[in-house]
Formats: sequence, C-alpha cells, structure tokens
Amino acid sequence: MKYEEKFTLLTFYKFVEVKDPETEVLNHLMFTKDIGMKGRIYIGTEWISSTVTWNQGQINAYKLYLENHPLWKWIEDIDTKSSPVDGHQFPRMQVKVKNEIVGLWVKYTPEEIKAAGNRMQIEEFKELLDTGNIDDYIVLDMRNNHEYKLWHFKNAIPADTLTFKELEKKIEDYKKEFGDKKVISYCTGGIRCEKSTVMMQRAGLKNTYQLDGWVAKYINTYDDGNWLGNLYVFDDRVSQQVWSEKTHTTIWECIYSGKKTDNCENCRLSSCNARIIADRQEYLNHAWFCSKECAENAVESCIVRTDHSMDPMQYKQKRGVIKRYPELREQIMTEMREHLQKQLKNVEFNHKTSQKEDFIMD
Repeated sequence: MKYEEKFTLLTFYKFVEVKDPETEVLNHLMFTKDIGMKGRIYIGTEWISSTVTWNQGQINAYKLYLENHPLWKWIEDIDTKSSPVDGHQFPRMQVKVKNEIVGLWVKYTPEEIKAAGNRMQIEEFKELLDTGNIDDYIVLDMRNNHEYKLWHFKNAIPADTLTFKELEKKIEDYKKEFGDKKVISYCTGGIRCEKSTVMMQRAGLKNTYQLDGWVAKYINTYDDGNWLGNLYVFDDRVSQQVWSEKTHTTIWECIYSGKKTDNCENCRLSSCNARIIADRQEYLNHAWFCSKECAENAVESCIVRTDHSMDPMQYKQKRGVIKRYPELREQIMTEMREHLQKQLKNVEFNHKTSQKEDFIMD
C-alpha cells in the first residue's frame, strides 16, 4: 500500500512588540527551511503574520518552536485556523521583514488592539445568520471590493474600498449610514479587522465587533451555506471551495461570458496583472487578457507573462536576446507581435480598459 503524505495549511497572526525584526526573520527562516516547510511569513515591529504548508512531522516541530519562543507562544485557535490541502501550496519558504502588513499607514500597539477587541463568537454569528435576526446589525466585509465580489458571508455588505488605506475616509460615511446598528466586521486573516476596529471605535463607531477567529475559524467549523462562493486564499490555489457541493453557492460571473464561475485568473499583461473572475475556457479564448486595452498594450510592448502550457513563445528569453543584441530588436519584436496578433484574431472584449484593482494581503 502506497503511503500518502498528508499536508495542512496554517494561517495565523499575532500582534506583539518585536524589538529586532531582522534577527527574528533570520531565526525563523533558518528553522522553517531546515524542517522543510513552505510558505510566506512576515515579521514587523508590531506583529507576525504566517501562511505556511506542512506535513504532520513539520506541524509538531513548528508548533513546538512557536510554543517555546517568548514572542510567538500563545497563538489563539491555532488548530481551528488549519485546513487540509493536497500538498505544498507555495514554491518556497519566504520570511521577510515588512513594516506594515496592511497599508493603513498607522500602527497600533498590542495593548490598543486588545482594548478595542470586541469579539463576536462564531456560534452567536451563525445563529444570527441562520435565524435571519440580523436587522439590528451591519455585517461589514472589511476586505477590498475585489475580494467581496468573489465571495462573502450572507447578508454582508462591502467596506467599499479598493485598498485598505481608503478606510479612514469611509468611516464618516459608515457613521451616517449605519446609525445605531451594531457593526460586525470580518476579513480573511483577521489583521484588517483588528486594526479597523480600533480606527472605527476612535472615530465614534463604538458599537463595533469583529468576528472571532475570522473567516477561517467559521468555515473550518461549519458547513452550513452561510458563506457564499469560494474563498480567496493567498497561496498558489487562489480560489478555494470551502464547503461541500450541497452547501456551496457560486455567486459571481465570468467577465467575458456572464457564466457563473468561481475560477480566478490573472491578466497576462505584466503591467496589469488584474485578478479577474473568468471561466477557464473563456480565459483561454481571450488570449488571457482582461481587456482590449491590455491586449493592445501587450502587442505594443510584448511584455507578457509566459506560461508554456498555454503559449510556447519564449517572450522573456527573447527580450533578453534583444538586450544582448540590440541589432536584432526589430526582427524579434516583429516575431512576437505577429504571434500575439494571431492569438487575438477575431477576439472581442467586453471591457475596453484594464480591470486592475489594488488589493492587499490580509
């Protein structure tokens, strides 16, 4: 019988004062690479944020490392923030210093975060959604518009931001719109909710709560259909179905055809790279561009992502040849342009301009 190795994805964060992030990064990177983990970890002066994949042996080793570290011990609900995956979801292990994980341009101490942390337990939140007794509440999705469109909790409204740094300007609108209702905020990884709760409370929205354990804890605990669509994840999967076929609901439409789909892709033009919702076949039919503008810019610049399974043309390699042999520029550019024009023959786009929206890792 062939042994099948089981893998788990863990995502967590912790607000904690870190006096020497550079040293902590080096120590963390050395340990995680040594035991063979893969993922992405950021450490700053105020927190650690981690999304990693591991096998069972690595789980035990990494948990022991965290538990015995003076800064990283006491990670809340670490087991409920784990989910099974079919292998490593990252190509390598990266640990970096990052000044601020979300672009709010303001830092809060762990004490400030804790003082503002009104938590609504997932059991209470589920009951509100199940019974429909939600009229006295605002369920506020703190993620960017891009992510809300793909998937969200039932009855939720978007924060109506393209980037998190817009939040401060939106709070006055929230105060007028929400009135005396209780505001329950949620996000994918929790960091945006932690910071936004402090900001909203200081601005006068005192009746503000955040979902305890954020989306991850809820979807790892219940399979009830209260989450609509897939889940945007910050690894190679991009779009993850979180529940069974019985409870899963597809809520968004392909930008090309209007077909219902949970599939996500990226615009092939390097300067755009927009995350788009697109049926896979329609994406291929449109030469992997999100708009007429991007297709035209690609033909002009020939700076496009290369995926040899979709397009055998070695764009990056050919641009490298141009750098070394400038006299061949016109010949090589003509070859690449004719190749792209052939792919785009008879292709029509619904969108004239780039569909790029900024989004911030949570």
